[in-house]
Amino acid sequence: MLYPLTFEPIFKDKIWGGQKIKTILEKDFSPLPNCGETWEVSGVDGNISVVAEGALKGKNLKELVGEYKEKLVGEHVYETFGDTFPLLVKFIDANDDLSIQVHPNDELAKERHNSLGKTEMWYILEADEGAKLNSGFNREVTKDEYVKAVADNTLTDILNMEDVHAGDVFFLPAGRVHYIGKGILLAEIQQTSDITYRIYDFDRTDDKGQKRELHTELAVDAINYHHYDDYKTRYEKKRNESVNAVTSDYFVTNVLNFDQEVLHDYTHVDSFVILVCVAGALTVQTEGGYNVPLKMGQCALIPASINSVTLVPDGDMTVLESYVP
Repeated sequence: MLYPLTFEPIFKDKIWGGQKIKTILEKDFSPLPNCGETWEVSGVDGNISVVAEGALKGKNLKELVGEYKEKLVGEHVYETFGDTFPLLVKFIDANDDLSIQVHPNDELAKERHNSLGKTEMWYILEADEGAKLNSGFNREVTKDEYVKAVADNTLTDILNMEDVHAGDVFFLPAGRVHYIGKGILLAEIQQTSDITYRIYDFDRTDDKGQKRELHTELAVDAINYHHYDDYKTRYEKKRNESVNAVTSDYFVTNVLNFDQEVLHDYTHVDSFVILVCVAGALTVQTEGGYNVPLKMGQCALIPASINSVTLVPDGDMTVLESYVP
């Protein structure tokens, strides 16, 4: 019988990573010096999540999708994606600025890499005072202007920068230029894809004096050059109510901020549900007597065959609830 699944984190050492995965999320990434990311729920080849607890402990997510099919992911999801698990959940600790980058859409990623594209969202868990991130351009930009700015090393002059605070949400469709600034700890929910075109890396070098590879030519045709009036995702922050933050073709994400017990019914959702605890702690209870404790920085995958869960907060908690529409 399927039950709420938790997975072993996959730790990623990054040139820009820090210590918050350890100090704030309490995940021990020894012996890595600086952990920039943990992949919490992943079906990316070479980085497949492994079940941490229960009767299925030690099995990986690809094996589970192959074995349980629509019972795990939902009929519509299995018909669409087959044995590929369609979402990837990460925590990211930016101790330094990440590279300026862009991700291709499905069409371009399929053509160039035989992969899904990468639309994603960020939920800010914590931000140092003055922390900023980039989403999109600060004005209308032509392709030629962009290419010139890259060549002249003036790209940062045309980027839209946003002040960030805990609880902020940013939706980043494929094609949007972006980077996470230093001092930000966030949760990322995205399509299952690891295709990133790195445009500029602030001329930094690794411990061997090497610069990281850039993909400036690949990026040119992947970018959406349109300027938008508002890049921050607006949602109403409410207590003891489910609030929708993002609805896209690839995932729906709701923000649940509760300090009292709540029953969530998933009979209308033809998909698995991923719960990501981004503040506080709770216990996820299901029929059959399963109790899964989650604290800030932990996730649970609720299989599609489970029609309801009871969320029991330990004080005040905030959870992201994501599924495939």
